[in-house]
Amino acid sequence: MHTTQRHHLGWQRLEKAAFGFIYGAIMVLSLLMALGDTPEAPFEPALVLFGSVLAVTLAKAFSELLSHGIETGERILTSKAFGTAWRHSHPTLTVANVPTVLFLAAGLGVLSMQTATMLSQAFCIVILIVLGGWVGWVIRHNWWLPIGGALFAGCVGLALAALKYAIH
Repeated sequence: MHTTQRHHLGWQRLEKAAFGFIYGAIMVLSLLMALGDTPEAPFEPALVLFGSVLAVTLAKAFSELLSHGIETGERILTSKAFGTAWRHSHPTLTVANVPTVLFLAAGLGVLSMQTATMLSQAFCIVILIVLGGWVGWVIRHNWWLPIGGALFAGCVGLALAALKYAIH
């Protein structure tokens, strides 16, 4: 009954994308750590952030495509194979969209770079908190594991965000 109810509500599709969302959030936080202030090139952070996550997403999809061909002996140059590889990889890129828009807004002068960075970090941390809590709920339907999962995942995100400020 539990599985049927989750499937009916559409949770299965989101659960399959959780890996990419978590990976994307950690990737964005890691890239933000390396980004500095670039007043002479205000759109550069948006391009670097989105381009880097796009490159990693395409590398993941390409790796999955080729490794699947090696493991199964199936043809890889088919729309089905490309679709499967992309479906497993695109949630990573999806996470980068909000931070990219925030940095584009900073490039246009709507936000400061610091605000764009902090909002991007907060967005990624919220993703980690929600999915960390969700893991706890899926494992056991009580309130201890979801809170523990949310705290653990949120602390990983906070640690990555804090490293940016420690480095710079």
